Amino acid sequence: MRIAVSAQGKDLQSLVDPRFGRTAYFIIYDTDTEAVEVISNSENVEAAQGAGVQAAQLVARQKIQLVVSGNMGPKAFQALQAAGIKIVTWDKGTVREAVDLIQSGQYQALDEANVRGHWR
Repeated sequence: MRIAVSAQGKDLQSLVDPRFGRTAYFIIYDTDTEAVEVISNSENVEAAQGAGVQAAQLVARQKIQLVVSGNMGPKAFQALQAAGIKIVTWDKGTVREAVDLIQSGQYQALDEANVRGHWR
């Protein structure tokens, strides 16, 4: 499984970013190969609007099956869901801890956004 985690830094020891659309980086972790990739989200950090949807498109292009982030707005949620990507909200530690949580199976995927959109 390929997991994307919103991250404040560029490695597995980085803290999980509570923001999805405006996170600095996505750490991509492949549970089959243990390969790690870093994807910059710099285009969306300062975006006036649409950051969540654009970040969702960026993640979907990476063939991700599951996203971990602290929060997920309604438009990003819809975009990820349309791409068949599961969403887990968690931001209580490092990217490595998030990956371990997913690998342990002790998580629950969201069935709706957990924060309101900014433009309502």
